[in-house]
This record gives sequence, structure tokens and C-alpha cells, in this order.
Amino acid sequence: MKKRKRGAGVTMMVLSWMITLYTLWQMVEMHETVPGKRFDRYHELGQEAFGEKLGLYIVVPQQLIVEVSTCIIFMVTAGKSLQKFHDTVCPSCSRIRLTYFIMIFSSAQFVLAHLPNFNSIFVVSIAAAVMSLSYSTIAWAAALGKGRDEHVDYSLRGKNTGDNVFNFLNGLGQIAFAYAGHNVVLEIQATLPSTPEKPSKLAMWRGVFFAYIIVAICYFPVAFIGYYIFGNSVEDNIMLSLDKPAWLIAAANMFVLIHVIGSYQIYAMVVFDMMETYLVKQVKLKPSFGLRFTTRTLFVAFTMFIGMTFPFFGGLVGFFGGFALAPTTYFLPCIIWLILKKPKKYGFSWCLNWIFIVVGVILMILAPIGGLWSIVNSAKTYKFYQ
Repeated sequence: MKKRKRGAGVTMMVLSWMITLYTLWQMVEMHETVPGKRFDRYHELGQEAFGEKLGLYIVVPQQLIVEVSTCIIFMVTAGKSLQKFHDTVCPSCSRIRLTYFIMIFSSAQFVLAHLPNFNSIFVVSIAAAVMSLSYSTIAWAAALGKGRDEHVDYSLRGKNTGDNVFNFLNGLGQIAFAYAGHNVVLEIQATLPSTPEKPSKLAMWRGVFFAYIIVAICYFPVAFIGYYIFGNSVEDNIMLSLDKPAWLIAAANMFVLIHVIGSYQIYAMVVFDMMETYLVKQVKLKPSFGLRFTTRTLFVAFTMFIGMTFPFFGGLVGFFGGFALAPTTYFLPCIIWLILKKPKKYGFSWCLNWIFIVVGVILMILAPIGGLWSIVNSAKTYKFYQ
């Protein structure tokens, strides 16, 4: 029975990796699917497939939810990592509220938010990628160094069957959340030069594939080794389960902080672009430093407030992983591919895309139920702003 439980988890993780790698390849391929035209934004690709207005209505709300929810979760992640760092380096110090650590992280974002574009945050993005690999390696290596507890428990966490079902659904959403790159891939590809002889998709696909290999190297060992060492007592963020060696755990939490500093900006930059474009083109406001400063500052403040109010990492990841990321990552690229590429009906490509669409829709329906249940359960005993 225990082997079957572990097998199901491993299967879901590997399948998600494969499905989302395929749909990310589709996004890269469709960037220049129309000769002489580049789709530099997700919604532009949606407009090409669904029509000028319908494309906006379908893509923009979903993409916006992904970007905003991801930034909120980064707020919580950074706050908890800072708190863990503080508790590790100074175990005898007075406890500091999680709220304050989230505010400390936000102070950096208030500054970085005013960088103008993706090229401006290149160094920050590279640092974030390096830190991701570093802290992931430290996490599974430190767990192995600790060794498995003698009485480690691999049974399901729930007190009853209902709890276990909701935990399973929440787990599906958490797996889905690991693959959010689809929502910014076209914006990143837009920064690459492209010619008929050497289209941007060649370099972009090499970068995307390499990134996915890094994702596998980072996430899979952490998940598998973390569960092997701690069993069902492992925290949603494994760094919170580790205490020794103190200096290494403290360093790893700093790496997490650097990672989310850069990652926050990558996702926030898309929101900034949407807000400023809407205010200039639709509201007819004049482009200015004041407009940019106000919109970006308000966005960072909003995500900070939500993160401080609902700092439930596991529940948030599960809810938004299903509700927001499943559409834009698992099945929307497949739908657009069927419309624009028109593969042969009942052929391999046609059938494969429809299978992924069905899987994605099921995930979108079920995973948020588990995430919401987890948030409600956590809120019952949580004292807000503590």
C-alpha cells in the first residue's frame, strides 16, 4: 500500500513535468507561427486563435491571476525563509512576527519594481536561477546528512478518508504550481533577435529545455529525498523541516530569499506591462514616471497585504496551482495549438492535445477544492498578523 502511495506521487510529478514541457514547447513554436509576425504576449497569441476581443477575455484574466497569485506566494515564501534564517542564527532571540519579515522582503521589491523592463532585471534573474539550484541541492543534501528517523511515518496525514482526499487534491495543485513559466515565456522570447534564417525559437527552445532539466534537478530530489527522510511530517517548504548544520540551513534560506527576489520581478513585470498599457491606451493617461511609480508601488503593496493576511503557503500553492496555472499551463496552449496548427483529426498530435486538455480541465476543477480546504483549515487556528 505504501509503495502504491509513493508510486502515485512520483507518477504525477513526472507526468506533470512531461506535459508542461510539451505545452511550453508549443508556446515557443507558436511565437512566430504566422510568417512575419511575432506574438510577444500570451494574450496576443490568444487573440490570434480566438479573435480580437474573445482572446483578451479568455487569456488576460487567467494570466493576471497567475502573475498576481505567484507574487503573493513569493511574499509568503520570502517571509518564512527570513523568519527561519532569524530563528536559526539567533535561537535565543525574541520571536519576530512573520508579518514583519514579509514587510522586509517587500521593501526590496518596492525598489526593484521600478526597473523598466526584462533586460533591466537580467542580472537579478540569473542570480535567482543560481540560487534555486543552490538551495535545492542544500535541501536534499542536508536531509540525507540528517538521516531517516527511526520512527518515520509514511502513512497518509489525514485523520479520515475525507481529509486524505482533500490533501491529495491540494497536492495536485502544488505540483501544478511548480510549472509557471508558460505565463512569461513569450515576453522573454520577445527579447531575443529573430531572422528567417535563425528564428528565435531555436535559441529559446534550447534555453527552455535546459531550464526544465534544472527544474527536474532542483525539485525531484527535494521531493523524493524529503519524503524519504521525514515521511508525512515534512513541511510544505522542506527548508522549514531542517535545523542542522545551522550555518548551512541559514545560508540556504538566504538563497531562497535571493531566488524569490528575482522571481517576483519576472512575474510582476508582466502585470506592470498590462496595467500601464491599459491606463495609457484605455484610460488615456499620459505615460510618465509618476504613472509607473504609482501603479508599481500599489501592486507591490497589494501583494504584501494579501501575503501578510493569508500566509498559508501550502494552501495558497495548491489553490492557485489548480485554479490559475492549470488553464494557462496545461490545456490553453493545447487548445490554441489545435486552432492555429490544425493537426489531422484523430491523428497522434490531435489525440495527444485532447488528452492533455481533459487532464488540465480536471486538474483545474479538483485542485482548488483541496487548496481552499487547506486554507480554511489553517485559518481556524491562525492568529492574523502574528
